Amino acid sequence: MSGDNVAHEAETRVVVVEVEEEAGKTVAEEEDTGAQVAPIVKLQEVSITTGEEEEDVVLDMKAKLYRFDKDGNQWKERGGGTVKLLKHKETGKVRLVMRQAKTLKICANHLVLPSISVQEHSGNDKSCVWHAPDFSDGELKEELFCIRFAKVENAKKFMEMVEEIAKSQDRNSEEEDEAADTAAETLRDLKIEDGNKIQEFKEELKEDTNEEKKERVEKLETKGEEKEEEKSEVKAEITLEEPPAATEAIQEA
Repeated sequence: MSGDNVAHEAETRVVVVEVEEEAGKTVAEEEDTGAQVAPIVKLQEVSITTGEEEEDVVLDMKAKLYRFDKDGNQWKERGGGTVKLLKHKETGKVRLVMRQAKTLKICANHLVLPSISVQEHSGNDKSCVWHAPDFSDGELKEELFCIRFAKVENAKKFMEMVEEIAKSQDRNSEEEDEAADTAAETLRDLKIEDGNKIQEFKEELKEDTNEEKKERVEKLETKGEEKEEEKSEVKAEITLEEPPAATEAIQEA
């Protein structure tokens, strides 16, 4: 093939390529009409509640969770996802919640109680185990969990955080017990004081006339059920000193 023929063929190919590019642009321009098609169905925004709105996140890490199957005597995977420690804004109680990454299904959900003890899993410093009464399946069951992290540092942080929270919950529990004891003592003092008042009231009845006792009954009728014991004492005194007709009148009143 001569040099002129080769040059002519190369020019022909360049022209063909340019023509194809122009044709492609023309087709693209024709296809892009700029028309806007409105959706057939309009979807409304729906607020989704997770149950965690009243809680603050204390810890949030990715991990894989396992549960020990007693019947099969083996560990079974519950799923990989995010494990959280959530502290309630009002009560101060902390719970552990873990959801699967894709489905968001809950695979662990229990309170961090003072009795919880997290320990390193034997032979694996990235994993740790603990017992807990869990509610992830809709009923409270005692479970043995094992959680595995990607890094040793994450496993240590998890264990330290749970242990610290368990100790703080123990202190809160002791404070609640002290408050309950104080309240019980206060109630006991009030009962003793009320008893003294009733005794004083009985002494006053001995000096009243029957008319004065009737007036006491009428006043007590308007003070509610808390005065029933005092009212009974007055009626008992009247019963001893008045004829039956008068007593029946008082009872009807």
